Amino acid sequence: MALQNARDLYTRRGEGVSIWAVPSNAIVASSPEDIGPFFEPSNDKVYRHPTFYQIPDAIGHM
Repeated sequence: MALQNARDLYTRRGEGVSIWAVPSNAIVASSPEDIGPFFEPSNDKVYRHPTFYQIPDAIGHM
């Protein structure tokens, strides 16, 4: 049932190629208290942010 509902919700436009369904007790999330040690190593890598790149005018909107 989870796979059918996910298929109906997330693949309406045909962009999905794979669906994963897991029990909710198998999902793990980071804690807000871990924001410093967990996320700070990536803050000094500005090239990973899309605002770092210049889009040529010929591309139009993206």
